[in-house]
This record gives sequence, structure tokens and C-alpha cells, in this order.
Amino acid sequence: FFFFFKQKTAYEMLRSLVGSEMCIRDRVSTQSTWGILIEMEHTGDNSNPMTLNRHILSLQQQHKEATGDFTLLITSIATACKFISSKVRRAGLFNLYGLAGGSNTTGDEQKKLDVIANEVFISALKGSSKCAILLSEEEEHPITVETELQGKYVVAFDPLDGSSNIDANVSIGSIFGIWRKNDEGHEISDQDIMQKGTRQVAAGYCLYGSSTEMVICLEGHVFIYTLDPSIGEFLLTKTNLKIPSKGKIYSINEGNASIWEDPITEYIKNKKFPADNKPYSLRYIGSMVADVHRTILYGGIFLYPSDKKSAKGKLRLLYEAAPIAFIIEAAGGKATTGRERILDIQPKSIHERCGVVLGSVEDVDEVISLYEKFKKND
Repeated sequence: FFFFFKQKTAYEMLRSLVGSEMCIRDRVSTQSTWGILIEMEHTGDNSNPMTLNRHILSLQQQHKEATGDFTLLITSIATACKFISSKVRRAGLFNLYGLAGGSNTTGDEQKKLDVIANEVFISALKGSSKCAILLSEEEEHPITVETELQGKYVVAFDPLDGSSNIDANVSIGSIFGIWRKNDEGHEISDQDIMQKGTRQVAAGYCLYGSSTEMVICLEGHVFIYTLDPSIGEFLLTKTNLKIPSKGKIYSINEGNASIWEDPITEYIKNKKFPADNKPYSLRYIGSMVADVHRTILYGGIFLYPSDKKSAKGKLRLLYEAAPIAFIIEAAGGKATTGRERILDIQPKSIHERCGVVLGSVEDVDEVISLYEKFKKND
């Protein structure tokens, strides 16, 4: 089924995936629904929902120079996420739990859904004809798109973040960051691949939980779109999302406490045993997308820092840390390694790792001040 994605539009891709008979029924249902929505719009009823495609198109119209390439790229990513969401929800029924029998380039054991999600993302992005290079957690080397299908965008993605939680039916997600080639006319080079997070055009993640939600950062604003399974569309449900300036929740794997660096040890101690007797609550899911999503909505801090065992951290810069940092900062938060801003890091390899501390400004600033304090003491 992966080959159905190639050289097809987003609509054709979805049609091929779900089957013609189901697609006909969905189209009838969708046409009926939109007939009602159009009527609502004309009568002034503000309950008319905004779909992802419609919203991106409305933003596109604000830029006279826009070609529509970016809109088609986002549509292809959304189509891939819809398909992955469907597979995640039916994983138990179709024996998609468990290991696939291999490991990825970073040493993580691959789950069956890891492999499926990776192939779906690659096929959808290639089929969009808007990408030049693809970077995946599951692939050792960059994927150069065939010349006849090449576009101007570079997309880095983690097709299924938190896959260690798949079998436990815990929320998982997909992460992606989008850059432009440095020069549309030249041959692909390392300069196109190794770009700082600040140069991202957009970034986002899709959370597969009690509902499927896609969070996208566009033009300095963060939007949430929720998948409505009845019409197969992502609908805009939150605009201009902002993270609280301070929270009451910290999120970290306390199993690593014995190897934490001193600033992290002191920070967590301060949150658990504060002078005002108002400790923070610990919430840790173990799936970055789920933990970050909660942090954005409720405030607080998410930490996956470098430590005495992993001096460079564990999370990957290009397809995990940089896209999430881009979203966090657009939402009014901060994202750092503790020593430097994540978006300012110059990548040296596609699977480069870094420490991650992100969330509400006041909470992250407290961690940064502790790193500075211990640096002076050294």
C-alpha cells in the first residue's frame, strides 16, 4: 500500500488508502456536510468549522507571491498523519503491536508501527513533489527525492515518537520540521541539510491520543487542529496558542536521578521541597509529544537533559528538539539545553543529539540560572 502514495495528490492518496467504495460513501457524507456548512456560512452562523486545508489556503491568500507548494506539502503531511492515526487505533486488531525485528540508526528497537509510519511519511512527502530532501529518525542517511519529483523544501521527521509506549496503548505522536533549500537552483548540499532551527519555515506534531490533534506553528503562531473521523478532516480548534508564563508541573524521568548534572539535581529538589511548601506535581508519560502537549496547555517544564552518562543528551536535534523548540518559542515559552538556545545550535550530523529543557519562561529561566551558577562555581 505504500506505493499508492507516489505521484498522487493528497486526495488521490487518501482515496487509494481507504478504498473506492468507502471513499464514495465519505464523499457523499462530506458533500452533505459541506452543504450544511455553506448554508451556515450564508446565514451568518459562526459554528461553521474551519478545516486545516481551508485555513492554510486562507493564510496563503495573504501572500501574493505564494505558489501553493507549501499548502500541498502540509496537506500531504496531514494525509500521512490521518493514515497513521487509523493504524494506531486499530493496532490491537491487526497485530501491529510488538517489535519489527530490527533497530533504527540511533539504536532504538523498531516497532511494527515505527516501520509503517516511516514508510507512510516518506511516500506521502515524495508524492507531494514539494520536497528535495527527507530526514527520518528511522533512516541512516538523508533521502534525496528523485529529480523529477523534487521541490524546494527539506523535511525532517520522527514518524512515530514514543514508540516504546505503543504496546501499552499510551499516547504517541509524529514530529516534523520544515526548512527551505538555501538556493533553489543549486545542487543539494550539506548546507541544505544542516540548518539551524531558526531557519524553519514551519514545524508541528501530531498527537495520537483520546483524539488525534495536529499542532502546527506557522508565521509565528501556533494552531491546533483536531481530526473529526466522521468527515476525515482536521478542524481548527485553537488559534494563537500560548503557554502560561509559569506552571505547577515538572516532567522528567526520575529514574535517571543518579546521573543528573548538578543544576538539574538542584532544580528538581527545589520543585519537590520548595521553601513555600507548594511543591510542583510530577507528570511524566515518556512520550515527548504527549508530555510537551500537556506542558504547552497547562504550563510548567519538560526536561530531558544531558547527564553524566549521555553528555550530549538523548533527543535528536533536527527532527525532535528543533521542531518542538520552534513551536514552544512561538507559543511564548523557552527551549534550551541549559547552556544554549536549542534553535541556535548548528547541526553537524543528521542524527545529532542534544539536551532539552523547555516550557514556561519563568520555569526554564530558573534552570538556566542554575546552569550559570554551577558554571561560575567550576
